[in-house]
Amino acid sequence: MDAPKAHRIDIVDEAPAGVREVASVCCYCGTGCGVLVETRGGAVARVRGDERHPANRGRLCSKGLALADTVRRDGARVLSAQWRETRAQPMRGIALDRALDIAADRLAETIARHGPDAVGFYLSGQLLTEDYAVFNKLARALAGTNNIDTNSRLCMSSAVSGYKRTLGADAPPACYEDLDLADTVLIAGSNMAYAHPVLFRRLEAARARRPGMKVIVADPRRTDTAAFADLHLPLAPGTDVALFHAMLHVMDAEGLLDHGYIQCHTEGFEALRARAQRYTPQAAQAICGVPAEDIIQAARWFGRAGAALSLYTMGLNQSTSGTDKNAALIHLHLATGQIGKPGAGPFSLTGQPNAMGGREAGGMATLLPGHRDPDSAADREESAALWGVDSLPRTPGATALDMFDAVGEGRIKLLWIAATNPAQSLPDQARVRAALERAEFVIVQEAFAGTETLAYADLVLPAATWPEKSGTVTNSERRISRVRAAIDPPGDAQPDWRLAQAVALRLAARMAPDKATLFAYRDESDVFAEHARTTAGRDLDYSALDYATLHASGPQQWPYRDGQGVARLYADGVFPTPSGRARFCDVDYRPVAEAVSPEFPLRLTTGRLRDHWHTMARTSLARALTQHVEEPWVSMHPDDMRRFKLDPGALARLASRRGSVVLPVQADDSLRPGHAFLPMHWGSAYMAGQGVNALTNPAADPISRQPELKHSAVSAEPAGLAWQAAGWLQGDGAALRARLAPWLRRFDYAVVLPVGAGGVRMRLAAPAAPQAELLDAMADALGLLGPDVAFDDPSRGLMRRVKVEQGALQGFLLAGDLRAQEALLSWAGGGAAPAGVAQLLMGRIAGAGRSRTVCVCNGVSETAILAGIDRGCDLAALKSTLGCGTGCGSCVPEIQGLILRRAGAAAPA
Repeated sequence: MDAPKAHRIDIVDEAPAGVREVASVCCYCGTGCGVLVETRGGAVARVRGDERHPANRGRLCSKGLALADTVRRDGARVLSAQWRETRAQPMRGIALDRALDIAADRLAETIARHGPDAVGFYLSGQLLTEDYAVFNKLARALAGTNNIDTNSRLCMSSAVSGYKRTLGADAPPACYEDLDLADTVLIAGSNMAYAHPVLFRRLEAARARRPGMKVIVADPRRTDTAAFADLHLPLAPGTDVALFHAMLHVMDAEGLLDHGYIQCHTEGFEALRARAQRYTPQAAQAICGVPAEDIIQAARWFGRAGAALSLYTMGLNQSTSGTDKNAALIHLHLATGQIGKPGAGPFSLTGQPNAMGGREAGGMATLLPGHRDPDSAADREESAALWGVDSLPRTPGATALDMFDAVGEGRIKLLWIAATNPAQSLPDQARVRAALERAEFVIVQEAFAGTETLAYADLVLPAATWPEKSGTVTNSERRISRVRAAIDPPGDAQPDWRLAQAVALRLAARMAPDKATLFAYRDESDVFAEHARTTAGRDLDYSALDYATLHASGPQQWPYRDGQGVARLYADGVFPTPSGRARFCDVDYRPVAEAVSPEFPLRLTTGRLRDHWHTMARTSLARALTQHVEEPWVSMHPDDMRRFKLDPGALARLASRRGSVVLPVQADDSLRPGHAFLPMHWGSAYMAGQGVNALTNPAADPISRQPELKHSAVSAEPAGLAWQAAGWLQGDGAALRARLAPWLRRFDYAVVLPVGAGGVRMRLAAPAAPQAELLDAMADALGLLGPDVAFDDPSRGLMRRVKVEQGALQGFLLAGDLRAQEALLSWAGGGAAPAGVAQLLMGRIAGAGRSRTVCVCNGVSETAILAGIDRGCDLAALKSTLGCGTGCGSCVPEIQGLILRRAGAAAPA
């Protein structure tokens, strides 16, 4: 029988052009959207949504739609192995076989000299389940260490701990269909409109069909998601436990609890109930800053709902009380019986494409395959037997932050990093980078050439990436999908599991020849088959699932038994705990780890942007994705900007107890006074200093070990950088960024950024004008030593140069006078050329400036949208006339905000 078309991997057009369409999965968030990858002549031509994939039904966000633009085989990729024999020597290319031998030699030497716990493996939720499985086996069964963890520790570990403490297993009980069926939806600590756009579109459509649905959003900022809500609870960062206890208090007082469910299916309620008595709405108002009447309203909507669903992500997880926050929210469902039925349940939305699969494979220090516990002797024995080894290590492994501390303290000598960028993504970058500098040997397995961590590598292994790899991923609703390679990897790049397997075979030959058979996999289907067997009899059992079934029947949810998956868990009220009952945990509110003070008076939170992903290694390669937000900035309430004497667009110096950064500041009244927001994506590959995570706090939850990335105490002041320069150069963005990167280290403020106009933009600032020699070097770096138009005054730090070829702008440099910058960038982006370039540079005429792009799918600017609104267009008319909002739809909330603001501005006083 033929598989459904959406899951075929063969040629669909046998024309000479060689067109194929391959069904796979998007590589960004944990929604797990199905994609169809069209290739021509061995290259990716376009990517579209797979209408038959149940996760997205054909929809994609802006990032998914731009995937084809990120598939590069040039300087943006790591194409060969690289090695430096000593830290004093530069990297040099070597044969891949030689690199694999070096990796095995150094592992064997380190283990022989210092023991197995002197090595560590730091992995990524962007790996496939098969990658995770081989790395995990390599670390525990061969190297003999539990020092294996993942960047999912920064993302979902508090959700894991919360589920295990209350429900007994790391298993989200709800599914995406519940977004269509819920009567009340509580979104806590998640800007779904940006972080999970496809699911947010589904929620928008559900409420449009069912106008009685109530949406509550608990978030310190008035995000696009909060603007969509019927009720926004702008709680202070870190106060979620107090909020949820107060909601429980109200529901208890008003008779909205399901005491029958509590009695039959739970334990521990009375202790929690007694604690919640202290959290009146008025008491919670004093802690959270949320009006008591709004807390009461939220509790009533939740308690009276026929079906109540909660959706949550990093706002709950990235906290020193993240496990308690998760538990406190789950308590609301257990106390009202809102779990295990359509439209209901506590639903953690996974941040990375395969954070779930990594947990299933045991690819974290605190997990073994099949949701087993490395602290359990019985679970270790089971895992050892499944792998065919005598035993597994007992010593607890180091989790992410602890692993880097162990490296910094010299306890871990060799660190293998795969598919993640900790020299940008971990908090307290000064400490992380000091640890990487101290490590005796660092292996970095990477696909993208621009990541910050590569600078600390002693050995680089070239990894394949999407869409060059095959395997499986598990999304937020426990649905396993096939990832299929559409093209071959470039250069010497190999799938991650293949690289791990090759090193494991060499390491076994050096340490334990009898263990070589542990890694005798022919292909990824062998790896999956072995991994699936480890789930047999467990809560996630999908031991009956194989590639053939996934090919024939499409993606499947776990547990998978009797030929079908289970959409919702715990419908029978039986939980995977010793008693079979869910557990209420007597948790209390604890303040954030770092209080504000006169020295650090602002509460800083970080988060995602709509069109970027993690550390931008992939999204920065797609020109369209750089158009909405081009550069890093910090948002502050206008009152705080006045308080700290900061003008809009001015450069501010932000400092925490750990470091400082210089950034432009923008006014944002969606923030409460005393709060600041900083996008998480920019590191030292794009800006001066150590990036945004120079500021963030490494204090961690005591159970989940997840850091408090969502709150740091910071100060803000004018940067005092009077002299500025800006330049732009046409050409390949990745190559130009590498060429201009040295300038990031010469100035207090510097950014080198890909921009929507194409090419690379550079902006610099200093307290005073630099020497003329430095200006000449800057012009040389931009290829502007012989420009078509030049007006220089080196004694005053002024340099204005423009290069044009056949009427098209090729590059410019403005130093000491930036008035012409926006007009020149508009020209670079396809706008009209200035009437007189010389007069523009001299400030004698004004050129047309740029407008920010709101709809990146169709390239619609804010100016065009505002003009349409002024002509009387509503949202529907804007869509039909301009095309904005008709691609992925992620820009729709922003367009609606522009309509409302324009209407407010036009209203009579």
